[in-house]
Amino acid sequence: MADVSDLIDALSDRAGALAALNHTVRFDLTDADTSIFLDATGPVVHIEESKADAEAVLKLSSDTLDKLITGRIGPMLAFSTGRLRLEGSQGVALKLAGLLDS
Repeated sequence: MADVSDLIDALSDRAGALAALNHTVRFDLTDADTSIFLDATGPVVHIEESKADAEAVLKLSSDTLDKLITGRIGPMLAFSTGRLRLEGSQGVALKLAGLLDS
């Protein structure tokens, strides 16, 4: 299981690319009973451990999130194999997928 603080750091390292998202996303970590909230609606991307409301909620394990961030698995493969479930805006999730793939 990947450490939540390491995942937040890894997402923060991608903040430049994630700034183009212009939406909010929450990653519900199924194996850690916590969530990571990404707010890219302002001039600065905020990433923190929080269960705040978001436009898209991705439910996945911390290991799957780590693989998504590092490019070891693609978002579409994670979704199609059931490692990633989505609640909320599919459009926001697709935009995030494009930013993570780049």
